[in-house]
Amino acid sequence: MSLTVEDKVTLKTAAFGAVYLVSNADPGFFAMLKESFAASEALAGTTGLVKEVLTTGALPKLPRGSASEVEALVLPALERSVAILREKAPDELAQYRAAVVAAAEETAHATHGVNAREAETVAKIKAALTPTGQ
Repeated sequence: MSLTVEDKVTLKTAAFGAVYLVSNADPGFFAMLKESFAASEALAGTTGLVKEVLTTGALPKLPRGSASEVEALVLPALERSVAILREKAPDELAQYRAAVVAAAEETAHATHGVNAREAETVAKIKAALTPTGQ
């Protein structure tokens, strides 16, 4: 099965939104720049369908509201992404999970070590990527 445009938007929004959540947990302009470079390397290192989805096209639009509003969009999008890949491209699921977790972790480690808010955010991302029973 091939992914629809909507599927691809969901996967990309989830991945980039996860990075945004971690970056937002450690505010600051220069920190954000270092974190975005760290995350982009992790995402660019993917292959196949995951690379195509994450590295082509426009960047996703995330809400400009509070961190909780962004989280309310991103965490369910991560869960939907897992479901989409499980159904339509199961061979790509492990790579997608690994890329999103790596990007989130690289973002957290990019400046001044990992603070408590970043660690909590990464844990939420990992939980969203691993539905109950897996």
